[in-house]
Amino acid sequence: MPLVTARRTGLVDQVIEQLRASVTGGEWPVDSRIPPEPELADALGVGRNTVREAVRALAHSGILEVRQGDGTYVRATSEVSGAVRRLCGSELRDVLQVRRCLEVEGARLAAAARTEEDLTELQALLDRRDGHQQQGRHEDFVRADTDFHLAVVRASHNPVLTELYCGLTEVVMASVATTSAKPVQSDQIRHRGLVEAIAAGAVEAAGREAGGFLDELLDRLPSR
Repeated sequence: MPLVTARRTGLVDQVIEQLRASVTGGEWPVDSRIPPEPELADALGVGRNTVREAVRALAHSGILEVRQGDGTYVRATSEVSGAVRRLCGSELRDVLQVRRCLEVEGARLAAAARTEEDLTELQALLDRRDGHQQQGRHEDFVRADTDFHLAVVRASHNPVLTELYCGLTEVVMASVATTSAKPVQSDQIRHRGLVEAIAAGAVEAAGREAGGFLDELLDRLPSR
């Protein structure tokens, strides 16, 4: 897929999308080195700083990897597959433990403070999540599951907790991608009980539901 000259509005976003298209379209395979910065800048008709910022954004999302003194390489074809490659072992355990702290309290507060609008959103997100899971659409499932957990925390109506959790969205998505990478099995984690507890205003039950599935994921990990 040839690169086209970028328009003069939203240059960085446009360059990000064009670089991403070169990856997803197969022009730049995984583990290949992309053209150097000056060549990309000339091909796109933008400054080197714009290219550098776009590459930095894609590296942050896990699609590209900048190797000092060697160049920039394609690491994955999407943010989700990049997350699977990036998060494992003790780091995954650390992320799940932090998620447990925030999500248990978020669920408890949501059970006490949720609105009807919150419940409608939670149910819609859960239906979407489960639909993707049943049809084996892993990347769509990962995004829907991440959105669901964020919605639970938002339903707490605690802006500080929500802001903290939003700051962890990338690693939350990485942990979801990593722990759900295996094919769908009969013991796949469900969240119906969590939504039901929040809807019923059952504070303690909501906390147990939110912590229980994370404890299950932690138990599956090898010991340190």
